[in-house]
Order: sequence, then structure tokens, then C-alpha cells
Amino acid sequence: MTTEHVDVLVVGAGLSGIGAACHLQQECPGKTYAVLEARGAIGGTWDLFRYPGIRSDSDMFTLGYAFRPWKDSKAIADGEAIRTYIQDTAREYGVEDKIRFHHKVVSAEWSSADARWTVTAQRTDTGETVRLTCSWLSVCSGYYRYDQGFRPDFPGEERFAGELIHPQHWPEDFDATGKKIIVIGSGATAVTLVPNLADAAEHVTMLQRTPSYILSLPGRDPLAKLLADRLPRKLAYPIVRWKNVLVSTAFYQFSQRWPAAAKKVIRRLTQKQLPNIDVDTHFNPPYDPWDQRLCLVPDGDLFRTLRRGQASIVTGRIATFTEKGVRLESGEHLDADVVITATGLNLLPMGGMTLTVDGAPVDVPETVSYKGMMLSGVPNFSLVIGYTNASWTLKADLVNRYVCRLINHLDAEGYVSATPVAPPEGADQPFLDLSSGYVQRSLAHLPKQGRRKPWKLHQNYIRDVQLMRRGSLEDEGITFQRARATEKAAA
Repeated sequence: MTTEHVDVLVVGAGLSGIGAACHLQQECPGKTYAVLEARGAIGGTWDLFRYPGIRSDSDMFTLGYAFRPWKDSKAIADGEAIRTYIQDTAREYGVEDKIRFHHKVVSAEWSSADARWTVTAQRTDTGETVRLTCSWLSVCSGYYRYDQGFRPDFPGEERFAGELIHPQHWPEDFDATGKKIIVIGSGATAVTLVPNLADAAEHVTMLQRTPSYILSLPGRDPLAKLLADRLPRKLAYPIVRWKNVLVSTAFYQFSQRWPAAAKKVIRRLTQKQLPNIDVDTHFNPPYDPWDQRLCLVPDGDLFRTLRRGQASIVTGRIATFTEKGVRLESGEHLDADVVITATGLNLLPMGGMTLTVDGAPVDVPETVSYKGMMLSGVPNFSLVIGYTNASWTLKADLVNRYVCRLINHLDAEGYVSATPVAPPEGADQPFLDLSSGYVQRSLAHLPKQGRRKPWKLHQNYIRDVQLMRRGSLEDEGITFQRARATEKAAA
């Protein structure tokens, strides 16, 4: 059986994977590549999640690609608009025909003798097993588990007579009209659902165990609107993009250095939006800003819904479900026809695929991340994991461009592979530094990071631009290999 070979294999056709393909097309024009996508559509997360009002939690001027301007002044876009943007990008850059849908990658085996990966995929439509080989493997599958969200077991939930829904598996025919709805959760999904269900529902209750920091952001970027009629789009876009990078970076740094002051600023802004609500009970988390991601609400839609009385917020712990709703440990009972468990996501690094190097399985938690994009001891392999404190795509663009630089460097210098090494002093830092439940539940499955560059992940776009766009490709964290003599003779 002949195994097809491509120079680069990209796993995933979401925001990161389409970006990777576009960069390869532009920056490595002589390379062959293919994109393997487990599902049947382009878009990844933005095609999977279909709950009402789903939207970005980063502004589109940084969530959009650096190489293809976001054309609307709308800063926080809905899921359909983002999905269309990704699809249009794939079409415009001619990468659609490189995508092979219904190919779920299950394993990849590296051979140093051949300097290539053998990748095994399962066809999700036919069950067929497919094998390809590649010289470079780029995993852009994100880190969410697509088949199952995080869902704790609630006492008595089997008694509940109403409908129980997890947002990751939203029913297409759901109708909120006239219903009493409880949304359990306080993260981005919950704060999106509440205002988007409230107009049709009789009442929506946001039930949270722990509050989150929530900030209102203008739905349309004022600077983008100002520049739209004054400058060409290709000039205006990077101005708005860098403005948003600098503002978000400044607020993050402010929160890290002076957390008490940052809390006061957020509290003051929230109190202004909700003068008749107990902000200290419902919007005062027990952690500092940016210990978890901040939730953004466009034009304060959540706050507006609460002010109008279409929704209410309750902070407390669930004692048990009843036939008609939820009883809290305080004794209060919340009536409900529908309970939505916006309780979080499960992480699944690399889409659950396994790696083997020269016959030895790779234990990912024992590896050390190199520049937040490669694993120690694993040759010609990269993965995209975006920022926790900024837009995912800012990091994805840096990684995908760096991979192209590295591939071109291998060719120019006559190398066949690049292999990161762990720092000599070892590494003991977690890969992600958020206290969010979905992160903490998954740290044991992620690589470690070191305490200094190039093994430390700074979560700082400005520093990473220097490191990854302009920094040297050869440093103490990576080694390069040439073809073995036997291979040269065979060639």
C-alpha cells in the first residue's frame, strides 16, 4: 500500500489551522501540505458551538488574522460572522482544496532514520483508517474536547421534570418563549446566554457559585469607525489592532502589578452599570483580576438585561435539584422549566492524539514547552495554543509564521529536523497560569514550562513579537539534525 507524503501536515481546520495553511501558502510556496479536519466543516470551535448569542470574548481586530483585515467596525462578533470570516479566508487564499474532512488524527510516529512522521487518521464518516507521512506536523486542533463539555453531577437532577441542556450540545429546535430558565455558571458562556434568552423567556436566572469579573466593551470599535472613511482598510486595520493590543496589555499589566487598584476600577464600572444590585455579593470574585479570564459583554448587554428585570443573578450553592427547579443550600428555591449547565469545558490537548518518537511513546506532561509551541525531544512538531490573557489568534499567527521561518531555515542550512531540548536546570512551571477550573483540571495533561526563555511562556504579545518574529532561530533550546549517511547514500 502506497502512503501519501506531504511536506507539512496541519491538524485542524479552525481559526488556527486555516491560518497555518494560509501562511504556508504565502511563505513556503514550494511546500506541499494538507489539512486534516475531524469534523465536516471549516471553523472549529466557531462551527461546533451553536448556542444563542455565541460570540467572541476577544475583539475581532485581534482575533482576526493579521494578514486579512476584519472588515466590520463591530468589535465583538457573533459565531456565525466569525465562521464566515474563516471560511472566506480559506476560499480567498486557495486552501479549501487542501482540507480533508472527516479525518480524525489518532496517532503520529516519528522516525529519525526517515526524518518523517507517519500519521494515522480515522475516517469519521466511513470508519476507514488512513495513513500519511509528512516532514513537519503542525497541530492546530485547539484544546477543547469537542464531544463532551464539563458537566458536574448535581444531587437530585434525575428528579427534575424540565429540560437539562449543556451549551456545547445545544438543541436546534430549542424555544425559550415563555419559559423560566436557570443558567448555571458565571463565565463567558453564561454571560452570553442570559441576555440572548431573556427577550423570549418569561425570566432568566443566572445562578453562580463564584462571581466573575465582567467588563462592558463597545460593540463597535470607536477608532475603527473613525478611521473607516479616512484611511484605506489595510492601513486602518493594523492601527486598530495595535491599539487594542496595547490597551489590553496595559490593563493586564496593571492588574498584575496593582490587583487591588484593578479590582476597584472594575467594581466602580460595574456599580455604575448596576446601581440597584448588590455588586459586592454578585460581582466580587475571591481572586484577583486576570487570575481567570475577564468576561466581556458588548455594550453592557448583560447589565442592561439585569437592570430591566428580564433576568436576575443569584450567588449560592446548589443543595439539590427538585421536580420544579433547584434548591440552594440557603434554602431558597428557584423555579425552572429549563436548566442550562454552562459549567465549563474539558480540555483535550492535541485532540487526543498520541505521539511516538523512534518507537518510544511521548509522555506530554514530562516534556517542556519551547517558545510555547514545540515539545522537548519531539522533532519537527509544533502545536498552537493561544494566549490566556489576549486573543487566541495573536499567538496563533506568531506560531504559524515561526513554523514557516523554521521550515525555510531547515532547507537553507541543509537540516532535516529541528528538536527542542529541555533546560539543563529542569522545568517545574505549569503550562497555563489561570486558576479557572477547566485549566486546573487539565494541567496534568499539558507540558511544563521553564523559568526563563526560550522555555518560559510570557503571555505577552509584544515580547513574543520580538522573540518569534525577529529572534534567532538557533538558540540553546533547540538542536538541528542533518540527514544520516545511510540516508544520503540511499538518496
